This record gives sequence, C-alpha cells and structure tokens, in this order.
Amino acid sequence: MPNLPEKTRRFLSQYGEMASHWGLNRTECQIHGLLFLSEKALDAEDISQTLSIARSHVSASLKELQGWGIVRVVHKPGSRREFFECPQDVWEIFRTVVNEQKRREIDPWRRILRETAAAMEDGGKETAYARRRVLEMQEFFETCSGWFDEMRGISTPMMKRFLTLGGKVVSMLGLRKG
Repeated sequence: MPNLPEKTRRFLSQYGEMASHWGLNRTECQIHGLLFLSEKALDAEDISQTLSIARSHVSASLKELQGWGIVRVVHKPGSRREFFECPQDVWEIFRTVVNEQKRREIDPWRRILRETAAAMEDGGKETAYARRRVLEMQEFFETCSGWFDEMRGISTPMMKRFLTLGGKVVSMLGLRKG
C-alpha cells in the first residue's frame, strides 16, 4: 500500500483538511481516510510508510481515532500485530462523529448555558436582557440536541428516506421562504 496513486494521495490530503472540522487533527483524518479507502485492515507500520508519518505519531493518532469510535483493532490469524480498520458505512461514520462531537462539545455547552441562566436569575434588571438571550440560546441547543437524540435511533435506510423526503415535505407544507 505504500505506493498510492497521486489522485488517492490528493484525496487523502483534502480529506485531512475537510475532516479536521470534525474536531480531529489533519493527520488523524488522513489516517482515517486511508483506512476508509483500504480494502483490508492495515497495521501501524503500513500506515506510517504509506503516509510518510512517524510511527509514534501514527500510534497516537490511532488511539485518538479509536477513542472517537471510528477506528477499531482487528486481529489476523497467525499475526501478533494489531491491524486497524474503520467502518465502511459512511452513515455509521457520520453518526459516530456527530455523536462524539455532541458529547464533547454540545453537551458541555448546554450545561454551561443552564448554569449561566441559573446564575443570572437573581441579577435583576442588569442581567435580565442577557439572561433572556442565554435562555434563547439554551432553548436552541436543547431543541437541536433532542432532535439529534431522536434521529440517532433511526436506521440508515429510514434516515436516507427521511432526508430525501425532507425538501419535499417543506415544499408540500409551504414552509419554503421566498
């Protein structure tokens, strides 16, 4: 696998840039991209050689990717090495990443908003406007979080159908602006 075609290398570079918005670093995302494209599980040495990344950095990145739940260890009979693969279903990957982002970023923010609103409760006129704004933001995040929790349990085929129908339902209900 060390000799990747140029188009594949370009994809991995772009994947690293795009996917870094997930909350992972560029290298972690490039490793994930490589595992996503690979037909077989790869060991850390293969990954290191293929992407020209230090073995220690690959190991640390694989641990982080495992922590996110988007890379798993597999064992091959007769080998003492650990091999790594990622789910091949992009829907599963997306759900896992969004769930992890929610857990790491949104849930703590919801807690901060609740605590802030409660602390501002007795602030009188000086904090009344700011508290209303914090409560609006809290309501937004609570609503989105509740919607996500409901959608998380839907099967992939149903999710695809739901998303496909989404625009049609908006049009049918006359909810489209303009």
